[in-house]
Amino acid sequence: MRKPLPTTDVLVATERGGMRRKWKDRLPVALVFANTYQVGMSNLGFQILYSLLTSDPDIVCERFFLPRPGEPLRSVESSRPLTDFPLLFASFSFEADYVNFVALLQNAGIQPQSADRQRESSLVRAGVPLVIGGGVATFINPEPLAPFVDLFVVGEAEPVLGSLLDTVKSDLAARDRSLLLRHVIDTVPGCYVPALYTVSYRPDQTVDRYTAQEDVPLPVKKVVRSSSEVAGHSQLYSPETEFSDLHLVELGRGCSRGCRFCAAGFVYRPPRLWSTDAILAALEERPQEITRVGLLGMEMTGQEQLSRIASHILDQDCSLSFSSLRADALSPTLLKLLAKSNLKTATIAPDGASERLRRVINKGISEEDVLTAAEALFQAGLNNLKLYVMIGLPTEEEDDLDELVALLEKLRQLQLTAGRAAKKITRMSLSVNCFIPKAWTPFQYAAFTQPKVLRRRLKRLREQIGRLPNVRMVADKPENALLQAVLARGDRRLAAPIMAMATGMGLRQAMAKSGLDVGWYAMRERAAEERFAWEIIDHGINRQYLFSEYRRALAAERTVACQPEKCHRCGVC
Repeated sequence: MRKPLPTTDVLVATERGGMRRKWKDRLPVALVFANTYQVGMSNLGFQILYSLLTSDPDIVCERFFLPRPGEPLRSVESSRPLTDFPLLFASFSFEADYVNFVALLQNAGIQPQSADRQRESSLVRAGVPLVIGGGVATFINPEPLAPFVDLFVVGEAEPVLGSLLDTVKSDLAARDRSLLLRHVIDTVPGCYVPALYTVSYRPDQTVDRYTAQEDVPLPVKKVVRSSSEVAGHSQLYSPETEFSDLHLVELGRGCSRGCRFCAAGFVYRPPRLWSTDAILAALEERPQEITRVGLLGMEMTGQEQLSRIASHILDQDCSLSFSSLRADALSPTLLKLLAKSNLKTATIAPDGASERLRRVINKGISEEDVLTAAEALFQAGLNNLKLYVMIGLPTEEEDDLDELVALLEKLRQLQLTAGRAAKKITRMSLSVNCFIPKAWTPFQYAAFTQPKVLRRRLKRLREQIGRLPNVRMVADKPENALLQAVLARGDRRLAAPIMAMATGMGLRQAMAKSGLDVGWYAMRERAAEERFAWEIIDHGINRQYLFSEYRRALAAERTVACQPEKCHRCGVC
């Protein structure tokens, strides 16, 4: 029987690091994460934003998450309604949360669309807030949310949030909403106000062009943090989150590997690996009672630096937790730390089901790498193994899935040998996600595989894996992935379907009601010359480079890792 979710009062009572302030003479700011408390509080970016906002003494910042069924929408800190806050920051990491966000606004009695809030009140005030959006999902492609958000911070918050808050605080109560927004983009870099742009479409429904008002940047250049004296790390701790009582530390931002499906590997370019001293400084911020450390970005960290960090964690008598390990990045020191951490399960992400598909996605690891890493992990005492793979990748065939099953059988034999030697029962799990083409990646041109094909391939995998003892498979639902595929490469015309889905309508019905075609948005290959809605944002990436990488993917050709100090292929550097 599933454990009931704790109430908000219980969540607040068990967390550490939150900040409550008196409201007198302070600007109330709502910080919204349109998902559950458990998911939002496990998100390091959200925690960093909370820390930045609460560091301003003129602000009282309170958090909002999706309420439990039957519970009212209230702030975590003081149980106030969302309509008490004239300024609303919303952080988005997942496309599916767009619908949740619109539902939150509707349930709070706030007009979801920016234009309707402008008509209701030209001044920003409680009940008619200024809505500021950010987070990685929105600077990959902000356009599906453009009708709902007054202002986007394009890129990372640290370089601009202070000046943005100073500008907004000085003018919020006195200046007309539209004039305030113009003043912000005139003074603060990396800000995008959708209302200052119009978009036209061609007869084939593709984007024709964007037109900006006078003296408004087009496109909008993202802002990034170039270095860090102290790496980003956890600010709040709660036993009720996915990473319960875990001190998360980021090792850097971006990734040099160049996996063709990974938006973060492209929109965070150039990849920035924080210095070892900055990472160790973040580790020193760990509260004494927290003895588990989680490292984010291990896939981009070299063995030498990772060994030094692992040695520090060992010296502090802490244990390590991680989401997944790069199969070709294990070192003796890291293995020693993993063994000492008493972890029961190790996770590896081959991503592609076969050797050929791993070349298609430019993963850069072989079957031998996976087997060697798994054997080392088993010998270090991590007897249970979890693997992440995707189905529906470009050029995928059923033979690729058969190769995945063969790999599982080889891993199972290695695992059984280690388990017998340790006299332990071993288990293996396979997590299968549907591939979703993302903007600003080489696969932005690719079609999403039809759900009926994905269901057939999932059924085939389940039947074959079902014959392997102690191997469990969990899989994403193709219809859920289809929603993400539509939103990931969507445009402003999705406002009406998002509004309809926020009231409970299904994707296909909502799209049909608005005269839009799901297949057109998700399940068609895009032409090299097609103009994309998300190109309103400037990431510095040459679109010809992305298309050439797509062609290399279809030919299963490898591209070497990003080398910012001497490489100029993609245009960012």
